[in-house]
Amino acid sequence: MILDMKNGTVPVGNTEMAYVSFGHGRKNLIVLPGLSDGLSTVKGKAMLLAKPYRPYLEEYTVYMFSRKDDMPKGYTIRDMAADQAAALETLGIRKTAVLGVSQGGMIAQYLAADYPELVEKLVLAVTAPCANPTVRTVVREWIGMAKRGDHKQLMADTAEKTYTDAYLRKNRYFLPLLGLVKPKSYRRFLINAYAILHFNAADIIHNITCPTLIIGGACDKTVGTSATAILSCLIPQSELYVYQKYGHGLFDEAKDFYRRVLYFLESDPSPRM
Repeated sequence: MILDMKNGTVPVGNTEMAYVSFGHGRKNLIVLPGLSDGLSTVKGKAMLLAKPYRPYLEEYTVYMFSRKDDMPKGYTIRDMAADQAAALETLGIRKTAVLGVSQGGMIAQYLAADYPELVEKLVLAVTAPCANPTVRTVVREWIGMAKRGDHKQLMADTAEKTYTDAYLRKNRYFLPLLGLVKPKSYRRFLINAYAILHFNAADIIHNITCPTLIIGGACDKTVGTSATAILSCLIPQSELYVYQKYGHGLFDEAKDFYRRVLYFLESDPSPRM
């Protein structure tokens, strides 16, 4: 049974940020999701999102945050990190581990670099230090699909860029259903997507001083196959693990992903050689 489950919001400036939390541990883990948050936020989904984190819940209270509700045009990844830091301060979270996935990993890089007092351990999964050519090509295609309102194609291409062929075959009856729920507006998605196109933290992430685990997939069609290796070179206190058989959706496909993250969070930090 999952204890202390909550669907909440926290004020950020003149708007709010939705979050869910679960667990009752004395330590905190902040989870920042990817671009899919631009289509559907975490609001009201605590029960749905908690399952992978069950092994964490004795030691950790896990929070998963969406971007804030009212995002201005030109909102940047660094702005998102600043708002995330403000939300943590409002909630009284002053020291935490952070897991950032894809675009969430981009936000997490700025959060750890600009607010080192907040982040004691960092996990960056399937992300990049900048909008490299692969990222730019993929995200521009998705922007085009969103502008045309072609939700079915957007969901199909997202799945193709995220999962392995084996996973797509296994879930071939379920995945088409994702294209049936079309958002009322793509404004939120587009603001997030354009923020990715302008993202470049390569010059500042050497300021990340906390122990960092970087997880990548050798078959990643969204951020490319070298992005995580570059991250590892740029972040001094980091270690890199690459899943050879998986791509951008390794957090869904690799059975040991969440155990690997937990092992890192619970291990004593050791200096990088």
